[in-house]
Amino acid sequence: MQFYSTNNRDLRVPFREAVFNSLPADKGLYMPEMITRLDPYFIGNIHRYSLQEIAVQVASPLIGDDIPTAELQRIVREALDFEAPVRPLDDGMAVLELFHGPSLAFKDFGARFMSRVMAFLAHTDDTVLDVLVATSGDTGGAVAMGFLGVPGTRVTILFPKGKVSPVQELQLTTNGQNIRAIEIDGTFDDCQALVKEAFNDEQLKGVFRLTSANSINIARLIPQAFYYFHAYAQARSQGISDVVFSVPSGNFGNIGAGLLAHKMGLPVRHFIAATNANDTVPRFLANGRYEPRPSVQTLANAMDVGNPSNWVRIMDLFNDDREPLRQVVSSHAFTDSQVREAISALFERYNYIACPHTAIAWLAAAAYRRHHPGEYATVFLSTAHPCKFPEVFPDEIAKAITAPEQVRMLKKRKKDIMKLGKDFSGFKKYLLENA
Repeated sequence: MQFYSTNNRDLRVPFREAVFNSLPADKGLYMPEMITRLDPYFIGNIHRYSLQEIAVQVASPLIGDDIPTAELQRIVREALDFEAPVRPLDDGMAVLELFHGPSLAFKDFGARFMSRVMAFLAHTDDTVLDVLVATSGDTGGAVAMGFLGVPGTRVTILFPKGKVSPVQELQLTTNGQNIRAIEIDGTFDDCQALVKEAFNDEQLKGVFRLTSANSINIARLIPQAFYYFHAYAQARSQGISDVVFSVPSGNFGNIGAGLLAHKMGLPVRHFIAATNANDTVPRFLANGRYEPRPSVQTLANAMDVGNPSNWVRIMDLFNDDREPLRQVVSSHAFTDSQVREAISALFERYNYIACPHTAIAWLAAAAYRRHHPGEYATVFLSTAHPCKFPEVFPDEIAKAITAPEQVRMLKKRKKDIMKLGKDFSGFKKYLLENA
């Protein structure tokens, strides 16, 4: 399988190069040259397959011959050793829980799959693979745990000062070994800009073998498609075939993977991009003008992205035509006060505790159902365990949260943080001095 740049369809590379280079030289993003629609028999009988079996079926046509089937099965088995259950809340609404992995966030799917793919593709190479990643919350923790101790890799995580939760910061800064954490005095967009600039710096490319673990990397995006197929399989096993997905959206990799699944033949009725005050996409879908703004801090910090990188992939899937995109995707934005109200409402109605990102997805799902009544299931994605956001919840709800054992162990570890400004020269100097 070849992958082209969203900026130039004639610029094509094999899967291995797309994974390790992360970004094309022209600063686009990689996309598969061909999106094969899966066998209708597989789709029709998908409820008979496990998550791991579904993952192999979905990944194979996207990766091609670059990873043999037996190796792909091993990678999937090792990476996806946890569940992603769909839990019904009432007759029309269900939640897809994606926080049952080691970092307690949906990004475990991408990070664990990608780390093992990279390890396989690089196993004959003695050069250290330097993984750079910007995080607004959960990506960094998932990448840290996905790559921790993986031979031949070194991970550098950039996170914005004061804009990640205490548990998220512990997941970033207490790992040691091959994981380094840098606190940037700026926003997530500043962190992301530093990573992108590093990939395009000729001196750094001459010294390091750089790659990214952000959702800009195609190896992060592909495995996120798995859980959409698996969620649909669970719905089918319950006699439901008409599904709408409501997706908390920040950098738009998550919903981008859902739309990739849709293009591969997953019969989804509609997707809802649920955002916080960082509403670049809702405004674009409403008025046709794509106008990124500096990100603002909210309770749903992993979604605090003013210029989502993966939006170019989504537009590419629809040939840069807004009208057919609007037939498949709608979007809603919500304030922090609405999020707090939603958290309380979910607890009161269903005895369900949702993190801020999940609460936004529920709000969007409820808004869609009000405007589109009918017989279908709305599945909203729960992307992080609520224990990662203790400061958000009222006392009554906070007391009902049970923190998993790995969180209690994190609090006993010592932090190791490097602090830098948002200027590229300082970041570049740090990398070169710590080569």
